Amino acid sequence: MARDTLTGSRIRERRIILGMKQAELARRADISASYLNLIEHNRRRIGGKLLLDLAEILGVEPSVLTEGAEAALIGALREAALRAPEAGPEIDRLDEFAGRFPGWARLLAESRARIDTLERSVEALTDRLAHDPHLADALHEMLSTVTSIRSTASILAEPGEIDPDWQRRFHRNIYEDSARLAESSRSLASYLEAEGKAAAESGTPQEEVDALFEAAQHHIAPLDAGEGADAVAEDLGRALSPMARALLRRAFRRYAEDAAMMPLDKVLEAVVVTGTDPLALARRFGTDPARAMRRLATLPADAPCGSVGLAICDASGVFTFRKPLPDFPIPRFGADCPLWPLFAALSRPMSVLSRVLQSAGRQSSAVTAMAFAQPSGPPQVNREPVFEAHMMIAPAGPRTSETPEDVGITCRICPRAACPARREPSLLGDGLAQGF
Repeated sequence: MARDTLTGSRIRERRIILGMKQAELARRADISASYLNLIEHNRRRIGGKLLLDLAEILGVEPSVLTEGAEAALIGALREAALRAPEAGPEIDRLDEFAGRFPGWARLLAESRARIDTLERSVEALTDRLAHDPHLADALHEMLSTVTSIRSTASILAEPGEIDPDWQRRFHRNIYEDSARLAESSRSLASYLEAEGKAAAESGTPQEEVDALFEAAQHHIAPLDAGEGADAVAEDLGRALSPMARALLRRAFRRYAEDAAMMPLDKVLEAVVVTGTDPLALARRFGTDPARAMRRLATLPADAPCGSVGLAICDASGVFTFRKPLPDFPIPRFGADCPLWPLFAALSRPMSVLSRVLQSAGRQSSAVTAMAFAQPSGPPQVNREPVFEAHMMIAPAGPRTSETPEDVGITCRICPRAACPARREPSLLGDGLAQGF
């Protein structure tokens, strides 16, 4: 059921919550009870003055009645459906469910998000147990110390007399080795406890960094003010795991370099003229489009050019930075749509790709996506460059004449059955999966 056809259901739900009789609401709105009954059962469309009057009587904004639940909640419920397809969730009725039972919808979305986080935590801890160099060194040291203690003890346990001087040396070695073993054990236990808590709270190190940027609205004021990147990372990243702090230092160093090349006050003056055009902004500052994209994405929320989104991935397609927009979500888990120009840019480095996109199956506005890939790091002799791709996302605007291209978010919730890039069937109905 389309979102705009549920206005009557929302009016009815709000009336019931307030304990108001249908006849009373009709009388106060100066309409007949039978006409209100048709509206509440979505048999009559409503708008204009009558909608405003009903919203005022019910004590809500008109948009609450016409738009229903926020897009973020709908997106969270879709992600929850991805994780449990065997339950057969009615994807086509998500808007209706969220509109009629917003509290239960939020509870379900938050519970699913918590489960996802815990699952990612288990994966992260398993990976760390297998590949963590600190853990490997600590275990190696403990095994070496235990072996040393056992060898010394076996000498002392052999029959026969041992010279008193050598005996004292062996006793001293056992004492020192056992003290070192105890200290190594305490350090390892503290490390695993700290890593476990951090992972349980926010998942992988990259997710911890993403959460910090999201909480700061992707604008780090101390770095724009000229403070040192490592000092700011140490201050803001105190609650992060050690691995996440390392990623944060690297991200803040890049942010500080961008801020030094493109000072905040000058960028804010420039975007009044350039808007969200990263090429025009790059030309003004004599820099590359990727730096201009990053700078636009980290401007304050009240910047004159408005908010833009940004996705950065390495050559494997894994995100290293994500700032979604309401009209163009970037999934936190799972594979993304291969039709995004972000991934096409990796095969056409140093070329700026521009597309007008719209998320298929979503009641959202079109966006302009500009993608650019370039080598990360300086060139090296006889070494292939490692590329990194940026994709900046901005509202397309009313003047855009280009027809938007339908792209997905992920294949599992994309309704484009005949898409040649589809990698797995969609959950949006059996008919949509037949073309797979």
